[in-house]
Amino acid sequence: LAAVAFAAAGCARTAVVRRAEAEAATKKKGVRVVEGKEIPWNIFSPKAPYAGTVVVNDFHPQTLTQETGDANWETAHVTFDHGGMVPYIEGQSIGVIAPGPDKKGETPAKIRLYSIASSAVGDKQDSKTVSLCVKRVVEVDGTHANREVGEDKPDKAGTGYPDKKVYRGVCSNHICDMSVGDEVLITGPSGAEMLLPEENDCNIIMLATGTGIAPMRSYMRLLFHDKAGANADGTRKFSGLAWLFMGVPYSKSLLYDDEHREYKATYPDNFRFDYAVSREQKNAAGQKMYIQTKMAEYAEEMWELMLSEKTHIYMCGLKGMESGMEECFGPIAVKAGKEWKEFAKSMKKAGRYHVEVY
Repeated sequence: LAAVAFAAAGCARTAVVRRAEAEAATKKKGVRVVEGKEIPWNIFSPKAPYAGTVVVNDFHPQTLTQETGDANWETAHVTFDHGGMVPYIEGQSIGVIAPGPDKKGETPAKIRLYSIASSAVGDKQDSKTVSLCVKRVVEVDGTHANREVGEDKPDKAGTGYPDKKVYRGVCSNHICDMSVGDEVLITGPSGAEMLLPEENDCNIIMLATGTGIAPMRSYMRLLFHDKAGANADGTRKFSGLAWLFMGVPYSKSLLYDDEHREYKATYPDNFRFDYAVSREQKNAAGQKMYIQTKMAEYAEEMWELMLSEKTHIYMCGLKGMESGMEECFGPIAVKAGKEWKEFAKSMKKAGRYHVEVY
């Protein structure tokens, strides 16, 4: 009997192993299953990246912003041709490998991840390009420097500080200095935190600071611009409300404003946007206008939206936005007999609260 039991246990264990091996064998390379749906995932790695090519932007100039007097005033929109080899979906990221050396002396530089700023079909809608929204990192006379006095030269936008000690972000300057025809090493795609819901009647509240606008732009291109987001009769598949709150320091730093205004004019019932320009605007109490300050003007309306199971929050950019949410909605939550942190946790658990901050 003991021998039979041992044999049976062995057979059962073997069956488990075989099943595990079979499941492993059916896993597709370059794919990950998220909530029952297959999405592209790490098709290209840092050791084996895809060599893409910089191409002309579909509409925007490469430099999106205007000079503000700050060293790091420039944000660029750069488009890469990937030949259809790097498929992705809205809300994902890709990695870029700069030649280096980076601050640790590594060559090539360590991979840097960037949220994708184009929809899945790309700005040209041929599923062969991917676009990034990248802020050029430049720090003058700061704690760190990778250019001593006399070494800094003007960048592609014409900004240079030869009489200063300067730190230039290795990958951000690599991307912002690119020209049409240049090669770019791409990894990915990756990321499942910021994916859009499947339902077309949902509400999407988007909170973005600076280049945190990138995933939001990918959503809006799909919802309001691309053929992929249209019905056969030309109407849009999306029937909910998309509401964007964007924070920047100066009006000269606004990103994709022309697109937002076009969406608002064409789809007034489905799209709203509000800007918080912190160094130029103040609220009625004289406070600087940050995202949470602007949201406070609509706090009751937004709270009602958030109570709906159809509403999703997407947050991308500076980490301070999370505490800003509590500052704005904490008092309203208390009045409703709730505690904001617990309410936010419940939204997160339900897959309605998406955060990617740094």
